[in-house]
Amino acid sequence: MQKEYLTVAEVVGPLMLVRAVEGVKFAELAEIELPDGEIRHGRVLEISGDTALIQLFEGTTGMNIYSSRVRFLGRSLEFGVSEDILGRVFDGLGRPIDDGPEIIPERRLDINGEPINPYARDYPSEFIQTGISAIDGLNTLVRGQKLPIFSLSGLPHSRIAAQITRQSRVLGTTEKFAVVFGAMGITYEEAEYFISDFRRTGAVDRSVIFINLANDPAVERIATPRMALTSAEYLAFDKGMHVLVILTDMTNYAEALREISAARKEVPGRRGYPGYLYTDLATIYERAGRIRGREGSITQIPILTMPEDDKTHPIPDLTGYITEGQIILSRELHRRGIYPPIDVLPSLSRLKEKGIGKGKTREDHSSLSSQLFAAYARGKEAKELAVVLGEAALSPEDKMFADMADAFEERFIKQGENENRGIEQTLDIGWRLLALLPHSELKRVSEEYIEKYME
Repeated sequence: MQKEYLTVAEVVGPLMLVRAVEGVKFAELAEIELPDGEIRHGRVLEISGDTALIQLFEGTTGMNIYSSRVRFLGRSLEFGVSEDILGRVFDGLGRPIDDGPEIIPERRLDINGEPINPYARDYPSEFIQTGISAIDGLNTLVRGQKLPIFSLSGLPHSRIAAQITRQSRVLGTTEKFAVVFGAMGITYEEAEYFISDFRRTGAVDRSVIFINLANDPAVERIATPRMALTSAEYLAFDKGMHVLVILTDMTNYAEALREISAARKEVPGRRGYPGYLYTDLATIYERAGRIRGREGSITQIPILTMPEDDKTHPIPDLTGYITEGQIILSRELHRRGIYPPIDVLPSLSRLKEKGIGKGKTREDHSSLSSQLFAAYARGKEAKELAVVLGEAALSPEDKMFADMADAFEERFIKQGENENRGIEQTLDIGWRLLALLPHSELKRVSEEYIEKYME
């Protein structure tokens, strides 16, 4: 028989203080029964002596603290998993919202998971094709990697996320591939866009989708990425699947963390975010990877919008420390109508070289991407010089590189929202762009590759 407590002492924002409790544990779930019979849920955030601080999922609006009954359930927040979660849509707390049947769980897993033992980690080494040239060709995603997308407000990161979800696959294998999509703090219109797009294209059949709306409680936003990663860990390490996890928008997650930290009257860190923001983000990002002796893998693409377009803001700054590179979107490219507006020069995939080359993508991939990057960078410099000094000041070689940079943006970076380019097609486009330059300027590719691949 569960004990009931009528000792609610205080309610502040989404937090409730309950006194004279016994045997309550950190992160334990609680039920709060209101006088009219309504049940709300929360979890224990802090224990001090016989006092418990509870974080409410549904908020405290309209609550009578003198007659509300509190019950502690003796377990933490869990998600019931089975292979039936594929093709389903859940809210941020793992409840089905797609009018489908209830999931009959094979197991119930604590959403906080367990960190992967560094000694047991296997090094990421296999290419994942997203169908987007700017990623596959120059900032390659490798299986088991965590590669965030740094966006700016108003840019089409939602469309890019949906495109990656539709198109991603592991090349050259028959292994099962799944996508787990977790959306935090998005609008109803965005949620409808994602769900209808996945259903229209059939991507929903191999996806597990978690949707937390902007008007849902901040506490639910904290649970959403952990729900997504718990389902990913089950599919990857219990069912041997290769899982791509897309989390958008991590900025909304961090804002919810700041809101709850302020309600707890914690001492703020940089820009008001809690001092443990780095640790908290690491508990999410470090749940990606591969384990030696296990078939499956978890690859992660967190998406975040940089407040005030600032790369040094705590959220992108700390994310960059934890993850293995970043893909940065450009407002300038977006203004010029280039989709996806990926700025390849400051973007980086630290594990790219581990996932490309002979037997993985193509033998020329590494040297071709290096030459494209160098040529595009020189072309951008020439264009900047022309703005200051005028085109007449450019040498004939500089003009060729400037023209190549324009062609690179129009033919390599720019592609249709439903255009799924294979890696061979991406590399062939790259060689056609290099053909615009004299051979004497192609110092990063061998003559053998030039003769073999240049049309």
